[in-house]
Amino acid sequence: MTKLKISKKVSTALINSLGAGVVPRTGIEHIAVGREKELNSLLQNLNDIAEGVAAFRFIIGNYGSGKSFMLQMIRNRAMEQGFVVADADLSSERRLAGSRNEGLATYRELMSHLATKTRPDGGALVSILEGWINKIQQEVAKETGMRPNDEGFDDKVETKIREVIQYIEDLVHGFDFGSVIIAYWRSYRLDDDELKNASLRWLRGEFNTKTEAKAALGVRVIIDDETWYDYIKLLAKFVAEIGYKGLLILVDESVNLYQISTTVTREKNYNRLLAMFNDTMQCKAEHLGIFVGGTTKFLEDPNRGLFADPAWRRRTKESRFVTQANVQEYIGPVIRLNPLTETEILTLLQRLTEIHAMNFGYEQILKNSELKEFVQEIITRLGAESLLTPGEIIRDFISVLNVIYQNPEIKFTELIHGANFKPTLAGQNGDLDDDVAEFSL
Repeated sequence: MTKLKISKKVSTALINSLGAGVVPRTGIEHIAVGREKELNSLLQNLNDIAEGVAAFRFIIGNYGSGKSFMLQMIRNRAMEQGFVVADADLSSERRLAGSRNEGLATYRELMSHLATKTRPDGGALVSILEGWINKIQQEVAKETGMRPNDEGFDDKVETKIREVIQYIEDLVHGFDFGSVIIAYWRSYRLDDDELKNASLRWLRGEFNTKTEAKAALGVRVIIDDETWYDYIKLLAKFVAEIGYKGLLILVDESVNLYQISTTVTREKNYNRLLAMFNDTMQCKAEHLGIFVGGTTKFLEDPNRGLFADPAWRRRTKESRFVTQANVQEYIGPVIRLNPLTETEILTLLQRLTEIHAMNFGYEQILKNSELKEFVQEIITRLGAESLLTPGEIIRDFISVLNVIYQNPEIKFTELIHGANFKPTLAGQNGDLDDDVAEFSL
């Protein structure tokens, strides 16, 4: 096994995140085990999005199966490839539709998490716009030999900016979106902070009334609960026109839609999701990818899940040929995350052992035979190999590593065979975050 090369910053982030049951933002590739076919399928979607088509995928699995992990993996790969990405976890306040601006709240969350390769932690809207303006200024300077302070230079820059806006104006709400982009350029040109802030507030969906927007920017519409998804499509088209591969939207914790108690509200959210699904599948959107993480119940529950709606059932139910052949389909709209194999779990534990030892600066002491013992103990206690979901095992294992590191007198074998070691049952708490597990000592 090749020795891992990880910086202290990354190893600390990995240990801290995994120990807390949270999917790490960084270094995730070092613990990626299995899932190659699923990942390759999603990477193919990225290629399609870069070519101008749209993609919509569900990543479905039980608690702890690695949905959030997969979304984070694809997020990092997309940024590396030159996409703009945005992610949001749904909650009772953030949905796709609602009577109290819950859809708009999701849009605002996505915009605050807008990220690129150079701004991976979010808040990238300003750098996207200013990077684009700087690029156009350089092009004009190169083509004309003029300098930024020369008379007529800004007019030539504006002409090029308007060329891009033309591609967007034909789309729904495109004219107003284009007007705000022009307003941003003017604020940049005139060094007008008030106009710049108004433009950014509008793009982030922060205006509450049309009157307020008209006074600040001269536009008669605002981004609201009904229209926010139209602006996601506009943003995708815009970022593709200015040099990015496209826009990737990652929505996690969609089980929160399933948990909406009011049937009318739940169905309203499912219908909004269906509109997004149909749009992307029929390529009414361009350069846009939407990947949604959800539990099996969210998809399949016949009473409250998507399957309660015949339209959803028809679009997402596995074909009888897949079921008959007992195989996995990786090209359809739904990717199902099955449990990892015992071999894959062992590889994962080996990497965690190595990263833990590297992070705390000690000689790796656990042997493969002991790691196998750990896996067997979990299988024995939980009673089924099908419960080998990474989320449950990782946090338990990190806890064990912490205990034996801090208490050298405690033997690994004694610890895992002791009466107080209680491995977590897969998804025993339906309201836990994906990938969270508990460990009792």
